[in-house]
Amino acid sequence: MLKKRGAGVIMHISSLPSPYGIGVFDKNCFDFADFLAEMNFSYWQVLPFNPIDASNSPYCSASAFAGNLLFIDPEGLYEMGLCTREDIKTNIYGGTPYTADFDFARRTRLALLKKAFENIDSDLALKIKGFEKENPWLTDFAYYMAIKEANGFKPWWEWDEEFARYDLFKRRHRYDYAQRAAFWKFCQYIFFTQWNKIKEYANKKGIAVIGDMPIYVAMDSADVWANLNMFLIDDKKLKPEKVAGVPPDYFSSDGQLWGNPIYDWDAMEQDGYKWWLGRIKAALSVYDVVRIDHFRAFASYWEVPADSETAKTGEWKKGPGMKLFGKVFKSFPDAPIIAEDLGVFGEDVVQLLNDTRFPGMKVIQFGFDPYSDSSHLPHNAGKNSVNYVGTHDNNTILGWLWEASEEERRFALDYAGFEGGNWGDGGYHSKSCRKIIECVWRSASDTAMIAFQDLCGFGSDARMNIPGVPEKNWRFRTTAETINSVDKEYFKKINSLYRRTYNQFEKDE
Repeated sequence: MLKKRGAGVIMHISSLPSPYGIGVFDKNCFDFADFLAEMNFSYWQVLPFNPIDASNSPYCSASAFAGNLLFIDPEGLYEMGLCTREDIKTNIYGGTPYTADFDFARRTRLALLKKAFENIDSDLALKIKGFEKENPWLTDFAYYMAIKEANGFKPWWEWDEEFARYDLFKRRHRYDYAQRAAFWKFCQYIFFTQWNKIKEYANKKGIAVIGDMPIYVAMDSADVWANLNMFLIDDKKLKPEKVAGVPPDYFSSDGQLWGNPIYDWDAMEQDGYKWWLGRIKAALSVYDVVRIDHFRAFASYWEVPADSETAKTGEWKKGPGMKLFGKVFKSFPDAPIIAEDLGVFGEDVVQLLNDTRFPGMKVIQFGFDPYSDSSHLPHNAGKNSVNYVGTHDNNTILGWLWEASEEERRFALDYAGFEGGNWGDGGYHSKSCRKIIECVWRSASDTAMIAFQDLCGFGSDARMNIPGVPEKNWRFRTTAETINSVDKEYFKKINSLYRRTYNQFEKDE
């Protein structure tokens, strides 16, 4: 489970430095693990590794299992003898190092991988075959991507009937697409081989990796295409009957209409939640700890008619609850899972958290209401919780201070004990940001988390994502110079001072 009294940093792979337009599984990942270890952090939290959608979001993916091939390190392909130095040059990016250019990475990485695939030998082919045997999800994903590519990357329900219908495809065309599918299997093998080396290195440094699992999958995904009966989808029209979202909340007055298909929980229960158990098994092999996004939907979820224009018209439906997690615990006792329990709450969510004993989340920004005693204020946090300065969905602390109302800001600064100086000063030594960070670090929560941007005292222009806004998100990127400018001695000090250096005291209370 989570280490006692630890702390960690949120830094997605795409945000790391690299010569390739976005961060990849290269030396910078190993350097970042060293950076965390120097300050005695215990955790490195990343966003989902799944393939991204057209808006670059990792939360609406073509697969709940596959990895994002854009993270594959071109240098690693060269070291395997699969490409030349000249080939790698096509992937070198000449633009700004402060913005992740996913479009450039898409164009160049796919072409490089195609070249590399032409150079595989029989030994590598056998390793890929063994990888596929260990990861049964890979076969469906590879065929899905092969057909998708052959159809100009159109969504699966726009393919010809005998391809859109998974069973028809398997009977009639499986062998016709075997060679095309082999390329996508190769990409996944390379992805996970490169990542496993990084994770192994981080673990040796005392760093555990917290991964992120989106609760829903995209309609246009291998998971839906190959498991149509597991979702509430009209089998004749191949369209969802109901879609996912959340009602109006802190982030949006209209709610958020995500559009993901809803699970057919009755059908999933009948086969013992096999798909979910496979998904959790895969996630636990990729990460040390798994944060399940929108965990509250396992208790009850917001279901919206597919033709709705906003999420306001939805209704609450009962989730699988402990019927699912009873199966999870039977297969994975003491599963290291964090429950993202934010948003609209209810007693059913409280009960499910109590039953699973998963740690929930606290976000200090949500607590700064001058007229309430919010559960997100650090003095109200219990030990079995993960306390965040901010998540990838939040503004930075400095950005929040600038955009908050006068009353909210005054309450936050008073609560944090900020005295003197300009609260609006940012940067690596920002006094106002540090006071708020220290509030989180002093909390009783076993785990404290901070986004990399808040290590630096950056403003709202460094924000990773604005929920409900489809454009210009996920693009934050940093440089090696910025990482090296972080005041490591300060964070090492507060990790020690607030007893978040997990191996500092050998006791397990």
